Amino acid sequence: MTPGPGTPGRPNRPGVRGPLGRPGVPRRRRRRWLRGFAALLAVLLLGFTGLGWFLYQRLNGNIHTDTATEEELRRWEKERPSALVAGAQNILIIGSDTRSGTGNGQYGGADDSQRSDTTILLHLAADRKSATAVSLPRDLMATIPSCRKPDGTYTNERFAQFNWAYELAGTACTIRTVENITRIRIDHHVVLDFNGFKRLVDAVDGVEVCLNRPMEDREARLSLPAGRQVLNGEQALGYVRARYGVGDGSDTERMGRQQKFLGALVQEVQSEGVLLNPARLYPVLDAATKSVTTDPGLGSLKRLYNLVRTVRGIPADRVQFLTVPRRPYPYNSARDELVQPDADQLFEQLRRDRRVTLSAHVRPADDRPAAVRPGREPEPEGTDGAEPQPPPPSAYATTTAPSPLPTAPPTYEGTTAARGSCG
Repeated sequence: MTPGPGTPGRPNRPGVRGPLGRPGVPRRRRRRWLRGFAALLAVLLLGFTGLGWFLYQRLNGNIHTDTATEEELRRWEKERPSALVAGAQNILIIGSDTRSGTGNGQYGGADDSQRSDTTILLHLAADRKSATAVSLPRDLMATIPSCRKPDGTYTNERFAQFNWAYELAGTACTIRTVENITRIRIDHHVVLDFNGFKRLVDAVDGVEVCLNRPMEDREARLSLPAGRQVLNGEQALGYVRARYGVGDGSDTERMGRQQKFLGALVQEVQSEGVLLNPARLYPVLDAATKSVTTDPGLGSLKRLYNLVRTVRGIPADRVQFLTVPRRPYPYNSARDELVQPDADQLFEQLRRDRRVTLSAHVRPADDRPAAVRPGREPEPEGTDGAEPQPPPPSAYATTTAPSPLPTAPPTYEGTTAARGSCG
């Protein structure tokens, strides 16, 4: 009998199949092929693992960690308020208008001073089901405590414009001033400068805004037509900074614009098109980590990612933006003072981790008469190195004692991330 295909002692000819229907490839060759394929997979896995580790280390290295502020705050621990609710977090976000960073000198003056152009107190509820961002006007009159400057000297306690705290003695002084105003313990802080903000907006491919009328502001390098449009980083910076020649020129109107823009930015970051697309997610993470200076508690990619993931899990309609209740200061209508008892009630709700209720209607952005709209912000005295002098006490005397807190919390004017800038 003639041996059939696959019979021992007779090799298969090309194109002839074995008894199981498989090509008659010797087992040794198949083993070599499997070993080669496994080696290739191992190399690919190691390559991707190495690339992932490299990218992680690069992003982690982008973050600027501010240990000096933490050390300075320890000096004043006894006077700082205590946290009341475990798990709740209060993060102070400071938008610095420093001109000293790379590319920042083109905005405004050529000096290397720094001021808190925007300050937002972000409260994350302990159950992480809501977040409330409260804007603090830079023109708010407040008691700024004595603070230690980088050169080791101390400023005098003074009653002055709130954003002087940052210029006089930096982030620690601003945090202590906010804690004095609110009696809320600040757990973390984030500082963002001009270029950092632009990079973040560009990384999400711009943010959509809706304008009822054209916007022109030479100081903010802004020229925008009316209508729905997507702003790039440069345009977005001008949009949130615009103050002179736009609307009524008030800081309150500008803060309302900033809040709407931040709501739209939150929507962009929360979108699946960013978070589930590595090609878009990495630039966002790269821009975000390059853009911020944080305390050690947030000073790593893992911690910042956990923070972003926490915010992403909050429904957009429960991410709230509002401005602390304020009104024109009676001795200088270009400045602000808190409206009491509403402001203290708001701060107490945040301290106790209670939900803040927004009103259903929105009143005009500013109630100041047109004749007293603020102009260009005056420079603090002594920016040439001399110690600024406190304003005359008689000019800023308190006229009335604070009113007792109401039994029922008031509602506050604001917006949510669900509305964005076109809601």
